[in-house]
Amino acid sequence: MNDLKIDDPVKVKSGILCPDLEDLCIGGWQGRISEITEADDGSAIVCIEWDSITLKNIPDYYVDQSEEEDLDCSAMYLEPDEVELTESRDKKEDAAETLKAIFKTYRWGWLGEEGKRIQNVLFHVDENDEMEALEAWEKYLEKTLSFPFDAIITDVSSRWQLKQGDKVSVKRISLVDDFHGIIVELRLKRNKYDHPLCNMEVINSKSSNYQPVTDYCTWFWNR
Repeated sequence: MNDLKIDDPVKVKSGILCPDLEDLCIGGWQGRISEITEADDGSAIVCIEWDSITLKNIPDYYVDQSEEEDLDCSAMYLEPDEVELTESRDKKEDAAETLKAIFKTYRWGWLGEEGKRIQNVLFHVDENDEMEALEAWEKYLEKTLSFPFDAIITDVSSRWQLKQGDKVSVKRISLVDDFHGIIVELRLKRNKYDHPLCNMEVINSKSSNYQPVTDYCTWFWNR
């Protein structure tokens, strides 16, 4: 195995192709060996965790595919003779910070264009702080939606007075709840109610309100 050891800095040899995407040449990609193990046939394989410079230059389509197929774009298993020792270009901490930024940018990539819109809403937000994320959605929807608009109730629980299929007029955002998310004030006939926006759909699919509300609902149920 060319005396390779854990934490050795290595570079992929020229002409080597990605085992998960055969039209992608990974020659020159660089990182550190994080694991040395055996393949099913008994041959040795090494796991390379990419350094920060490689991570910053990984093609977008490879990151997107990795997200869609639940693969780890930050590391790759290769045969020992496909890599060679080199000089380190950064620290592990640098790679960790770069990976964090990539995850933030591509977390919703599996949703395609809808995922990109969701990520734009949450780009400057720590999504681990759910209330901060909800407040970002509130700010975005307050700026984007035109009130009032007609919607249909898509789901209910025992706490709420409306029924699935009720057609309502949404008047405004009334509050943000840490459990039910964004709550809107609406009217059904002459009665006023509060209801979670995540359980509603804009009736007019051609309305400028349709996409933002759908994006929010998708985020809420997949967060």
